[in-house]
Amino acid sequence: MRVRFAPSPTGALHIGGARTALFNWLLARHSGGELVLRIEDTDRERSTPEHVEQILDSLRWLELDFDEGPIFQTERSARHGEVLQALLAAGGAYRSTATAQDVKAFKERHGAEHGFRGQPEDEGAVRLRVPAEGATVVHDVIRGDTRFEHAHLDDPVIARADGSVLYNFAVAIDDLDARITHVVRGEDHLSNTPKQLLVLEAAKALGIDRSATGEPAPLPLYAHLPLLHGPDGKKLSKRHGAASVGDLREAGYLPEAVRNYLALLGWGSGEDAATVLSTGELVERFTLERVSRNPARFDEVKLRWLNGVHIRALPVAELSRRLEEFTGRDSLSEAARISQEKIHTLADFWPLAGFLFDGPVDDPAARERWLGEDGRAALRDARTALADISSFDEASVGEALEAVVSARAAKPREVYQPLRVAICGATVSPGIFESVALLGREDTLRRIDRALAGA
Repeated sequence: MRVRFAPSPTGALHIGGARTALFNWLLARHSGGELVLRIEDTDRERSTPEHVEQILDSLRWLELDFDEGPIFQTERSARHGEVLQALLAAGGAYRSTATAQDVKAFKERHGAEHGFRGQPEDEGAVRLRVPAEGATVVHDVIRGDTRFEHAHLDDPVIARADGSVLYNFAVAIDDLDARITHVVRGEDHLSNTPKQLLVLEAAKALGIDRSATGEPAPLPLYAHLPLLHGPDGKKLSKRHGAASVGDLREAGYLPEAVRNYLALLGWGSGEDAATVLSTGELVERFTLERVSRNPARFDEVKLRWLNGVHIRALPVAELSRRLEEFTGRDSLSEAARISQEKIHTLADFWPLAGFLFDGPVDDPAARERWLGEDGRAALRDARTALADISSFDEASVGEALEAVVSARAAKPREVYQPLRVAICGATVSPGIFESVALLGREDTLRRIDRALAGA
């Protein structure tokens, strides 16, 4: 099996493209096949080296490797021209000056269901000659067979008058030369498929094949993936939140969680309907036959939950390493340990635990709510208890503060929240015992004193 991922470098790798890349990668790894990366950069105006690097960087972050490539489509223009000339010479294609207006006029005269046929000329764009009879059948693993009657198909333009080939021609020849066996891509490409198959059939009829053995290249099977929608059922876009892999990375998601979630968009994991799957389990289970033809919904709330599950499964040392890389800060191991149960993304960490390093945040509402007369009284009792304990570890801190709660006949939050606001400035932090112990006696008492002084 040989599959390919073929992004156009006209922007960042969006989430739908990432799912396509993942499905191709899973299919190749499951079958022991090969994945080819092709950069379809024929849109000269919008394709840029910066976009290429963005795509490659996103694939590296997702840890989706490829066996061949990147192959740049623009670097294959000589090959495209060679096949184009062979088709012209054999009569499989012809030049025509017919314009889109000419085609429209033809349809108005003969009916929209009649395919346009141009007259061969000495100049003009190049059109592929569609056979007069029969049909082109798209064999789709997900959608079944779709039949396109030749009588209804226009002779498609495959090259401009200057000889530069168009998308559907270049893609077909590239797939032929790369001996691609399965084309897995979004359903928005379905309308292109009969045109590409016609190019493939025409090229194969000429014996165009790069195999050293002379074996004919296969016609690929197709699998057109369902569209991605947002939670509202509308086509996924920026208004739904993260739109690209880069957005997800900057938001603090883990690549393994993103792989896990994207794999479940339109694909069923099996009878047990497992949600949390390692990449190894995804590779083992993935088949195209389990891909649905119905649109899938990307819900960042569900991704966030799943990411939290993956975060809590990480060894503390690994979580610390990733947090240090994400934040650019060092020595986060202990802070990572006490925060692990509360964060859902790497980006959650600093708002939760940054006070341990940068001091309390400024939250006037929190001070007003918890550092009134009763809160300050509870805070003074907590200070006394913390100042007196001999060992300042989590267990000792916990015993001392629980004793304050008991002595005051208070609810835990009536003691813990004033203390939390004093040491971190806000009402949310890692566990209060763990936070106080990690902060240390000297810093904890200093922050309490500043809070009591109204500073």
